[in-house]
Amino acid sequence: MKFLAVFIAVAVLLLSCNSTGHGTPPFRDVAQQTGLDFWQSSGAKGEYFLPEIMGSGAALFDYDNDGYLDIYLVQGTPLDSQPAGKLLVPTPPGWKTGNRLFRNNLGRTGKLSFTDVTRKAGVGYRGVGMGVAAGDYDNDGYVDLYVTNYGQNILYHNNGDGTFTDVTATAGVASSGWSTSAAFIDYDRDGLLDLAVVHYLDVDTRSCILPTGRHDYCGPKQFPRTVTQLFRNLGNGHFEDVTSAVGLDTARGPGLGILTGDFGGTGWPSFVVANDGEANHLWLNEPRKPGGNSSDRIFRESGLARGVAFASDGKPRAGMGLALGDIYGDGGEDLVVTNLPTEGFTLFQRQPSQDFADSSAQSGILHTSLPYSGFGVGFLDVENRGLLDLFTANGAVAATQTQQTGPYPYGQRNLLLRNLGKDHGFEDITASAGPAFAFQDVGRAAVFGDVNNDGGADILVTNNNGPARLLLNTAPQRGHWLLVKLEGVHTNRSAYGSVVELFRKDGTSVRRWVRGDGSYLAANDPRVHFGLGKTPQVDRIQVRWLGGVCESWKVAAPDQILTLREGTGEKCPAPPTGSGN
Repeated sequence: MKFLAVFIAVAVLLLSCNSTGHGTPPFRDVAQQTGLDFWQSSGAKGEYFLPEIMGSGAALFDYDNDGYLDIYLVQGTPLDSQPAGKLLVPTPPGWKTGNRLFRNNLGRTGKLSFTDVTRKAGVGYRGVGMGVAAGDYDNDGYVDLYVTNYGQNILYHNNGDGTFTDVTATAGVASSGWSTSAAFIDYDRDGLLDLAVVHYLDVDTRSCILPTGRHDYCGPKQFPRTVTQLFRNLGNGHFEDVTSAVGLDTARGPGLGILTGDFGGTGWPSFVVANDGEANHLWLNEPRKPGGNSSDRIFRESGLARGVAFASDGKPRAGMGLALGDIYGDGGEDLVVTNLPTEGFTLFQRQPSQDFADSSAQSGILHTSLPYSGFGVGFLDVENRGLLDLFTANGAVAATQTQQTGPYPYGQRNLLLRNLGKDHGFEDITASAGPAFAFQDVGRAAVFGDVNNDGGADILVTNNNGPARLLLNTAPQRGHWLLVKLEGVHTNRSAYGSVVELFRKDGTSVRRWVRGDGSYLAANDPRVHFGLGKTPQVDRIQVRWLGGVCESWKVAAPDQILTLREGTGEKCPAPPTGSGN
């Protein structure tokens, strides 16, 4: 028996090591050593106001155009009018109020570190912060920020000199109520980024009482639903609220996450909204009338018709975070939605018809995720194998969802799932992912991008009443890679809505959609990352710009960052007869 026990222990150890391919943890938390000193404080004092437990988000974006990703983190603040009240979770020494902007110094010093430049930049808004969207809405070459709040939102115009200006009032995008996630989307393909803003609930200040008599945060069923807003960019620094005109007021929901994509297969940007406890909404971008002006668009809610409203049992889930990715290399982006414990996360696999089918159980994601409250989520190729893995940031919203005690018992560990291919699904490699995955945090946003430009996908995680964590990709012996940045000219400058396709010399290809949104309350690195494996044989990169023009560039070598500007490529070759490309 003793021998058997030893054998089993060794087998488990070997399996754990082999899960990541090399036995070395693939991520390391470097937030503290790089100067990313940020602690989110929700302001919770025991009144259990629902907005306290839901925030907050972050952005990875290059605000100063030096080629390196900077970090914007959204802060909370007490909701009550009693400033002397004691916080349930005290802030650490040196804690700073308001949102914070951290500049990446790698290009200046040759070493990854961050400097807090909030004061100079003028982006330290103090409020009940929620999420952030990033995009160049005026096509001046500098990325702007839109910050969502419980209360008025903020649009920051990037001045290009290291500073930002609050242009909310003149732009007309203040919104109101409780905004959560937001996304820049050029829905009418006029070359200007419009703005979609998700709203959660019309809440009051009640708290709920558990069967034990303990007060806790209420669920969404206690409050009225809201509408997702759409602001059309007029091109002169002003936006117009077209929510009703395009049909978005025809369906309400407790919206949390938003994700843009070509869900109809038409080349026109649409978006999906994760609703908490109700059917997810899929808003398909369609012409207002057949044969009419192609830019005169409306949105039709098609979640049920296309198969993403509910899981396979026909029941709504507590949808929070969203991610899209071509996980099996078949050319269609699949959708994952994070939910609450006992529900499991839902993986909707794209069908050739553009409909979706629930493949959560077959993929292994359902069983693995059952204990968790998932928020931030994303597909990423951890080892550059050419297969997209899955990361989720987890944290409870009710004390009954964990086994913890104390004044703030909502912590959970995050999850890392390795993609084993279409016939094998995903395996949980969290236990072998190292100390960075041992924390019991109240995870919220997960933001994805290559912060040190070494070809590895990194993860920024925000925590409710906790520190920001920067998970640097340290997976050894990673495969080759390409990172593609697009610059639109006739298309919006951020190139959101365009499709990048990498062709290998054997004729196979893989596609990536360009977006800055997704996850939960987050703005991701819009550069497109391709993992190429150990023996890359790349022929060319093709870009189908949002406006419809297709251009091609030859790739001389892997392991580089390519910047492709609209109008500088060759005309795309015609696809072979019968090809789906």
